[in-house]
Amino acid sequence: MSFVMDVPVDVTVEIGRKKMRIADLLKLGPASILELDKIVGEPLDVYVNNRRIARGEVVQVGENYGVRLTEISHEETKGLGG
Repeated sequence: MSFVMDVPVDVTVEIGRKKMRIADLLKLGPASILELDKIVGEPLDVYVNNRRIARGEVVQVGENYGVRLTEISHEETKGLGG
């Protein structure tokens, strides 16, 4: 199993979603605010190759942002070797 440890995967952190019409999307500009479907304080979703594997919260790491994992979805990670 060690041969898969160097395989790169895409990790995505999603803070929310919004469904919009193209006409509304084209009206967005630099000062526009896009309201998402998540409530403030609700956990972020963490995906690996488009599969949700965890939830977490935003943290600051020096000058960068990160995600502290608060929940691991073991059912979703079975296909990932977890």
